[in-house]
Order: sequence, then C-alpha cells, then structure tokens
Amino acid sequence: MALYESEHTKFMREMLAQHPEWVEDQRRGRAIWWDRKLDPGELKARREAGEAQLPYPYDVNFEQR
Repeated sequence: MALYESEHTKFMREMLAQHPEWVEDQRRGRAIWWDRKLDPGELKARREAGEAQLPYPYDVNFEQR
C-alpha cells in the first residue's frame, strides 16, 4: 500500500529541489526562535512581570471585585 502524500508536501519537495538555498534559510529561522538556550533568570523575570489571569476571562457577566 502506498503512503499518502499531500499536495502541500509534494509542492514543498519540488520547491526545495528547485531552491536548495531555502534549506539553510529555514535552519537559520528555526535557530532564531526554537534552537536556542533559555536563560532561567530571564524566564523567571518574564513570569513575574506578567499580570495574574482572571478566573474565567471569557465570561462577559463576570465582574472582578
């Protein structure tokens, strides 16, 4: 049985074959947001700087007292 391959996957394979330089661009883009070390101090500071979330923010009749 042949495995299914979506039209999008086929399109991306063709485009990457035509533009091999895009692979390196993808790696650099991923490194900016995902492949980096996290600083525990920075994470803690961001967590403490945020506002406390309301118990149920989608209730239009809820009034904070």
